[in-house]
Amino acid sequence: MTYDIRKWYSAREEIRHEGGPPATVPLVKVLSAAVVANPYAGTYTESLDELVEPSADLGAELTERAVALLGGLPAEGYGKGAIAGTAGDQDHAVACITTPFGDALRKGVGGGTAWISSATKVAAAGASLDIPMAYKDALYVRSHYDAMTLTVPDAPRPDEILVALVLSSGGRVHHRVGGLTKDEAVGDGVR
Repeated sequence: MTYDIRKWYSAREEIRHEGGPPATVPLVKVLSAAVVANPYAGTYTESLDELVEPSADLGAELTERAVALLGGLPAEGYGKGAIAGTAGDQDHAVACITTPFGDALRKGVGGGTAWISSATKVAAAGASLDIPMAYKDALYVRSHYDAMTLTVPDAPRPDEILVALVLSSGGRVHHRVGGLTKDEAVGDGVR
């Protein structure tokens, strides 16, 4: 099984400061997305295999594209999300980003033990989705709590799903809320 992909979409941000002193190394955040046909649009079925099974390949391709957008910087933060068009339901979006998709994302960034933050919803074309992200090896590292907004003007159409992942090269430029640091993390996925 494979997805019927109508288009690819990507975005890249480079943040030098947030009102404080300029960062020595800017934070880079990237988003990679695909607009896929929803084979279950307008119907209800118990099995969503046509969305789950090909998701590993899509996750691998989206990760490869996102890593390229980082321009050689390591991926430290990650997240995933999807919007089902109005003829679909939220589980259609979730089915695209479950374990096979997440495993491909982890593999593509050279590992990651933390749970991958995610968001899904049903909406019309042009809707926005804030995709949360966290440090890839320890969820409690506050410096990496962040998000990127996904918006594609013509997607998802009612019978489509917009699937995306986000990566960051580090923590927020002026993070100063304390808590566990990246250097203190043990990499068990939580702390």
